[in-house]
Amino acid sequence: MGVQLLPFPAVEKEISIKTILLNVNGRGARVTVDDPDMPLLYALRDNLGLHGPRFGCGLGQCGACTVHIDGDAVRSCVTPLSAVGKKKIVTLEGLGSPGKLVAIQEAFITEQAAQCGFCISGMIMEAAAFLARNKSPSEAQIKQALAHNLCRCGTHLRIVRAVKRASASV
Repeated sequence: MGVQLLPFPAVEKEISIKTILLNVNGRGARVTVDDPDMPLLYALRDNLGLHGPRFGCGLGQCGACTVHIDGDAVRSCVTPLSAVGKKKIVTLEGLGSPGKLVAIQEAFITEQAAQCGFCISGMIMEAAAFLARNKSPSEAQIKQALAHNLCRCGTHLRIVRAVKRASASV
């Protein structure tokens, strides 16, 4: 008794390569893709070599992939490239540099807010966008703003302290 192989149906799909121009961290970037609806996260990590935004859940629920688009915190794993257009994208790499950290980055270091570090990029990006809107938040407001960013290590108290510390210097 053998296995009967059926002919594989030919699937005709036209693949068109597109070059998409992005504004990432204040610079122009060209990304060549075969699917303009691929997630922004993939373009940032795979095409541009930016590793601040991380792949976590792939569903926009954990926050590890958070970037800023025109100043708003956005989940890049569920944002298609085609939706970005000429908007300004900022990743963790675009907030500050090792020699010139911004207040939120310094606060996360001072408060030792990272344990494994996987969520920290998303936490910092979410917090930075939040602090741009609310210069003097209460602890309850900080917790609410970060409620949809997950940290499995449990450094939430240090993260909240870091955001509060950063708000004092903004």
